[in-house]
Amino acid sequence: MPQDLKPTLARLAGGEALSADEAEAAFTVIMSGDATPAQIGALLMAMRVRGETVPEITGAVRAMRARMTAIEAPDGAIDVCGTGGDGAGTLNVSSAVTFVVAACGVPVAKHGNRALSSRTGGADVLTALGVNIDAPIERLETILREAGAVFLFAPRHHPSMRHAAGPRVELGTRTIFNILGPLSNPARVRRQLSGVFSPDWTRPMAETLAALGHEAAWLVHGMGLDELTVAGENQVTALKDGSIDTFSVAPEDAGLARAPVAAIKGGDAAFNAEALLGLLRGAPGAYRDTVLFNTAAALIVAGRAADLRDGVAQGAGAIDSGGALNALETMRRVTAAA
Repeated sequence: MPQDLKPTLARLAGGEALSADEAEAAFTVIMSGDATPAQIGALLMAMRVRGETVPEITGAVRAMRARMTAIEAPDGAIDVCGTGGDGAGTLNVSSAVTFVVAACGVPVAKHGNRALSSRTGGADVLTALGVNIDAPIERLETILREAGAVFLFAPRHHPSMRHAAGPRVELGTRTIFNILGPLSNPARVRRQLSGVFSPDWTRPMAETLAALGHEAAWLVHGMGLDELTVAGENQVTALKDGSIDTFSVAPEDAGLARAPVAAIKGGDAAFNAEALLGLLRGAPGAYRDTVLFNTAAALIVAGRAADLRDGVAQGAGAIDSGGALNALETMRRVTAAA
């Protein structure tokens, strides 16, 4: 494995693209701590300016996965997460979806972080809800089994990312690392619903998951949001058994009413946690509908729903029966005891 990025940087400066193996080697150097900050910044910006390719993303993900602290998940487990970066400051959608999907009988290994580009990240709202996001890593498999869901706090599972942290902050712009997180679930799930900050990235991310052997995924973008929105049309790139298709879905396809993005405007962690609790206790409105929309997509990916309307019905039943709230309470209890 080469320990010098200079030849790679020279090629990138000339406009060349890397193969998956070459990208894996380059990111291995970075994640091993053997690249200088200047080299890391140069590589990231050379790729960004030219445009990152699917082989380059695939190789970077392979390097990241090789160094992550992984856990085992049951067959059929799913991840529901987003890239972040939409800057919309909405209520936490994927965190709420986690509990609804778990109550529908699908194990959820949710990968997430604290707020980076938003006001309240998944780790922030779960902490406000009383979930111990720092439960011992050796207990996470048990938590997933007992609660039906587990939160995988990204910095704990991807310690090698620290080597690129400084250059990323100093660059202050999007790089390939913004899309690596949702592609590097520590439970090695093979099915996922992932929100994407730009519609331009739904297909490349789906192609990357296909190259990595995933079974099914929906990569979604909704009117500026990294999730499905009831505000209007949404772009979906769906992966299923190696086949990839891009299409649009609207809230009416799921039997849901439209509502503006402003209807799910969020706040700090305490505000968002209270809204999430209200949702799980049965509160109606745009937040519930948005969560049900995304839940339906997740259930399709998991192979548990025939279509969006079926998924919405299952999700609504999980909330109204108290099952989704029980999933949160169980996670809170078992993580506290860990």
